[in-house]
Amino acid sequence: MSKIGDYAILPITLPPTAAYPKPATHTLYLRPHAPKIPTETDSRSLFVVNVPVDSTPTHFKAVFADLIQTGRFESIIFENDKHKPPPSQALETTHKKGKKRKRNAEEADTELPQIWDRELRRSGSTAVITLVDEKSVESTLKAIRKLHKSSKDNKWPIWGSGIESKIPSLGSARYLAHQKMRYPDPIALQANVDAFMTRFNEKEEERARAEKRKRNVPDEDGFVTVTRGGRVGPARKEGAEAKRREMEEKERKKREEMGDFYRFQMRERRKQEQGELVKGFEEDRRRVESMKEKRGRFRPES
Repeated sequence: MSKIGDYAILPITLPPTAAYPKPATHTLYLRPHAPKIPTETDSRSLFVVNVPVDSTPTHFKAVFADLIQTGRFESIIFENDKHKPPPSQALETTHKKGKKRKRNAEEADTELPQIWDRELRRSGSTAVITLVDEKSVESTLKAIRKLHKSSKDNKWPIWGSGIESKIPSLGSARYLAHQKMRYPDPIALQANVDAFMTRFNEKEEERARAEKRKRNVPDEDGFVTVTRGGRVGPARKEGAEAKRREMEEKERKKREEMGDFYRFQMRERRKQEQGELVKGFEEDRRRVESMKEKRGRFRPES
């Protein structure tokens, strides 16, 4: 059987080891990559399930070289590497864009030395393999089907064949290397710490400048963003007050230009006019009564 559902079945042969001196078979399941959020490389990518725990990009590159011609494999992102590209892919990206190359170089300088020479995968985890083009995806699936038909003696691809000298060893050698890497060169470690602190200080200064701009520049509604920092309240208050007066003047001009657009505005305007008329009438009435009272008290000389 060469297929289960949408997945093509690819058995691989695990060579004997000192712990288990017999060959074993491990099964990979592959299908065209179709994530919920599409990307530009989906059409030339394969989704792989049941990745071996000792997987490296070099392992998969060798397997795909057996299935299709060499050079069709481009990169692989393992399950726990989804938020960061693998080193080979990061290097390829840096050669395309100068800004990314500079940023990646700075990030590499600020990273502390690694204490493991290779990473192990979670048992049964997944990965996404990117090939050079869509034709390579079709060729891979076709090669797997052909392999099932022709492999009567179960001559599947051998895992790690020909790459023994290209990858760090496992077992006790891995832990001996780990013990040595736990104590890096003090000069290299100090250089990494200095680079990290320099980068950290630059980010802090940039953040402080951004907060200062927020404190001094009110938004469209005349509000000033409340942020942490300095005892410069009066200056910010004066700026906010000037901005508030400016916004009120704009609103007043806008109302004058629009006029009484809404019905309730017309009613309010009529009430205001009636109130002004009543007020003027009362003032005139009091003025007339005052004049009459003065005239009544007037006694010309006889």
